[in-house]
Amino acid sequence: MSFTAGPIPLPDESRSLDLAARLAPHLRAGDTLLLSGQIGAGKSFFARALIRARTGNPDEEVPSPTFTLVQSYEAPGAEIWHCDLYRLSDPFELVELGLEEAMGHAICLIEWPDRMGDMAPPEALSLEFEARPEGHVLTLSGPETWRARLEPVLD
Repeated sequence: MSFTAGPIPLPDESRSLDLAARLAPHLRAGDTLLLSGQIGAGKSFFARALIRARTGNPDEEVPSPTFTLVQSYEAPGAEIWHCDLYRLSDPFELVELGLEEAMGHAICLIEWPDRMGDMAPPEALSLEFEARPEGHVLTLSGPETWRARLEPVLD
């Protein structure tokens, strides 16, 4: 059984910031979020907002991991790994990066998860971002276990 919510309208940055802030406290060590969507759909903006909300530091510097592939952050309850796999050429590189191990103990935010091949964890929450003329929209999907955890976020 699976869970789906959306499309959730994100017509401006304030709506993305608000949703990220509401989601952040419901994440725990070992959670993986797969952020998909075309360039400019809001993946990185949402990841930055979530990291800042989770660390409790609205001024946290959150550079894009496009060239480093991974940036990590200390946060209450769990380390956060922000990954951008756009430049990844082989899923085996995930092992070299330590991402496979990190998915067991950190909160992992992974942009361009299609580059993971079959290494994406089945218990991950997928966030599909889409840019539309009237603003961005987000659809969440994952195993049924996410439904109860996200209920307070989506109300």
